[in-house]
Amino acid sequence: MRKAGRQANREDAEDAKEPPIRQQAEGSIVQAVPGAETASIAGASLNDQIDEISTRLIIDGVQSLDPADFRRFGDAAATNGCQQAASLARSLADRIAPPATLSVPERTGLLSSGLVELRRLIDHRDAIVPAPVAPVPASSTVLPPETNSLAADEDLILEFITESTEHLVTIESQMLLLEKDSAESETLNAVFRGFHTIKGLAGFLEFTAIQSLAHEVETVLDLARNGQLAVTPSVVDAVLESTDVVRRELDGISKRLAGKAFPPSGVTEDLLGRIRRVAAAQSAAVSPPSPSEPSPAAPPSVPQNQPATAALPIPVQRKGHPVEVSPASSVPTEAFRGGDSTVRIDTAKLDQLMDMVGEMVIAQTLIGHSPALTSVQDTRFLRDLTQLARITSDVQRITTGMRMVPIGMQFQKTARLIRDLSRRAGKQIVLETAGEDTELDKSIAEELSDPLLHMVRNSIDHGIEPPEERAALGKDPTATIRIAAYHQSGQIVVAISDDGRGLNREKILAKAQQNGLIQPGHQLTDSEIFLLIFEAGFSTAEKVTDISGRGVGMDVVRKHVQKLRGRIDIHSKAGEGTTFYIKLPLTLAIIEGLVVVVGNHRYVVPIYSVREMFRPRTEMLSTVQGSGEMAMVRGSLMPVIRLHRRFGLDPRSTNLTDGMLVVAETEGKQFCIFIDELIGKQEVVIKSLGPSFKHVVGVAGCAILGDGRVGLILDVDGIYKGKP
Repeated sequence: MRKAGRQANREDAEDAKEPPIRQQAEGSIVQAVPGAETASIAGASLNDQIDEISTRLIIDGVQSLDPADFRRFGDAAATNGCQQAASLARSLADRIAPPATLSVPERTGLLSSGLVELRRLIDHRDAIVPAPVAPVPASSTVLPPETNSLAADEDLILEFITESTEHLVTIESQMLLLEKDSAESETLNAVFRGFHTIKGLAGFLEFTAIQSLAHEVETVLDLARNGQLAVTPSVVDAVLESTDVVRRELDGISKRLAGKAFPPSGVTEDLLGRIRRVAAAQSAAVSPPSPSEPSPAAPPSVPQNQPATAALPIPVQRKGHPVEVSPASSVPTEAFRGGDSTVRIDTAKLDQLMDMVGEMVIAQTLIGHSPALTSVQDTRFLRDLTQLARITSDVQRITTGMRMVPIGMQFQKTARLIRDLSRRAGKQIVLETAGEDTELDKSIAEELSDPLLHMVRNSIDHGIEPPEERAALGKDPTATIRIAAYHQSGQIVVAISDDGRGLNREKILAKAQQNGLIQPGHQLTDSEIFLLIFEAGFSTAEKVTDISGRGVGMDVVRKHVQKLRGRIDIHSKAGEGTTFYIKLPLTLAIIEGLVVVVGNHRYVVPIYSVREMFRPRTEMLSTVQGSGEMAMVRGSLMPVIRLHRRFGLDPRSTNLTDGMLVVAETEGKQFCIFIDELIGKQEVVIKSLGPSFKHVVGVAGCAILGDGRVGLILDVDGIYKGKP
C-alpha cells in the first residue's frame, strides 16, 4: 500500500535537477545530501520486508513467523544504518525464540506492536535526512501527507473488518462484566487486548480515525490496569460509545469498498476529548519518577508529513513507565483462542459448497432408487453403493456443520441493550442466559438478531414494572430477563422470558376488537389472543416512548421468524411474567418432511409443522356455516383445507374418508390438510423456484425426490392464510 508513494519518491529523486526538499516536524527546511537517494531506496526495501512479514502475520497467522525472520530484518536494517530498528528486530527475535513460552495471543500482540514500531523507525529515518547546507527559501514545495484511499489489498481490509467486529463483541461483553466487578483484572486485560489489536491492524492499514480512537481508549484502559483509574460508569459509557463509533467506521469502510457513499467519520473531537480528559485527569496525579530511576529515552520525533501510522506509536508512555512493545497481558481471551487452528472462509464459498453437496446428495439418491438396481446381483457393487450413500450422508452432515455457529454472540448483543434501556427507563434488570453454545446456521443466527432485540425491548418497556411497583407487589425490585437456547425435536428453541407483569389478556382482546382484527363474541384461546400482539401496528401502550409503543417491533419479529420458516409460541401469566418461544430449523438448506400425494403430484410438508395425521371417519367430519368443512380432532374443531382445490388439481377422490388428513400448525392455529396418500418421510435439499415463482402463495420451494420427481415444498402458513 506504500509502494506507489515510495516508487514515486525514487523517480523524483533520480530525475530532478535540484535536490528534493523535505520539511521536518519542527518546521525547519532541510535539503537532501548526496546519498539520500540510496538511503530512500534502502528504506523502501526495509518497508517492503515489513509489508511481507505483516501480511504473513495477518493472513497466515503468527505460527508462520519465526525468530529468523526478525534476525534477517535486523541484519538488513543494521547494514542500512537503521540501528534502532535493528536493535528492536533482534529483541523481538529473542522474545519469541525458544525456550520462550508465549501463547498465540501473546505472540500476536507482541509482533503486531513491534511491526508498527519498526515501520515508524524506518519511516522516520528515511524521511529526515540531515542537511549540511544552508536552508532553502520557504517557498519550496512541501510533500503532502499520505492518506488511506482503500488502496490496500481488499482481502486484508475485509479480514480487518471481520476480526475487528469480533473484538468489539468481546469488548462489549467484557465491559458489562467490568461494570459489575471492576476489580476483575483478567476481564480488563481482555478489553485492553481487543483495542490494542484493533489499533495495530488499523495502523497497518492506515485507517487513522479508528487507530486514533483506539489509541485514546487504550490509554484510559492502561491507566485502569495499573490501578491509576477506577472503572466508573462514565468510563464504561465512554468505552462502549467508542465501540459504537468503531463499528460505524467499519460499516463505512465496508460500504466504501462496495462503492457506496457513506457519511464522514463518526470519530468526533467531542468523544476523543472526553476520553483524553479522563486519562489526563488521572495522569496528572501520577508522581514523577525518583531521581535514582533513569528516565526512558524519548523516541525520535515523527515528522508531520508522515502517515498516521508513524504518528501514533503503539506503546503508551507516561512518566515513570518505560515504553515497551511486549504484549499488554499474558491472559488469553476467548476472541483469540485457537487462532492457529482455524481459517476464515467466505460464506459465499460455503454456500457454493452446500449447493454442490446438495446436488451430490440428489444424484446419489437417484442412483439408489434407480429401477436398474433391482436386477443387479453383484453383492460387492451393492455394498459399495451402500458405502457411497453413507459417505455422501457424512459429507452432507459435515458441510452443514461448517455453517453452524454458537448463538451466544446474539445473546451478548442483548446484554448491551438491556444495560442501556434499563437505565433510560429507570428500571433495575439483570440478564441471565443459558445454552450459549447451542449451534445453528450462521444465516439464521444473523437473522435472529433483530427479533431478539425487539423482544427484549418490548419486555423492558411493557413487561417489567418500575422498582417501586415491584416492591409494592412483594417482588424483588431487580427484575430478571432470561434468554435460553436448546434443541428440541430437530429444531432450535430460543426462549425469552421475564418476571414482569405478564400480558393483559382483556386489554389485548379489547384493542384487537377496536382495530377490527376480530369480531366481538368471537371465541379465541389465550394463545391465539397473545399472538395478536404480532399484528402490524398493534400496541396496547398508552403512550409512545423512544423505546417502543408504535406497534412496529413485534410485527418485525413475526416477519423475521416467518422468513426463517419458524414459529412463535407465547406463555404468559398475569403478575408473574411472559415467555416467548421462537422455534426455528437448524438450517435453511435441508429440511425433513412428509412426502404426500395429491392427484398425480407430490408435495413435501415440513415435519416441524406437522402435529399428527390420520384417516378420518365420517362421524368426525361436519360442515359449519361460515367456516366450511371441519374435522373434530381430540375434542377440537379444525378447518379442513383441500390441497387439490388450493392448487387446481384433479384428486383421486373428493371423499374425505378416502384420503388422509394432516394436522398442521402455524402461529398457534391448527388445521387439517386433505391429501390422497402418504409416501413417507424424507430429508430433502431445498431448491429455489426462481424469481418468477417466488411469490406463489403456499409454496416455499421445491426438491428433487428419491424417485427423481420434483416435489413442491409447502409453506404451511401460506396455505392456512390463503384458504377460501
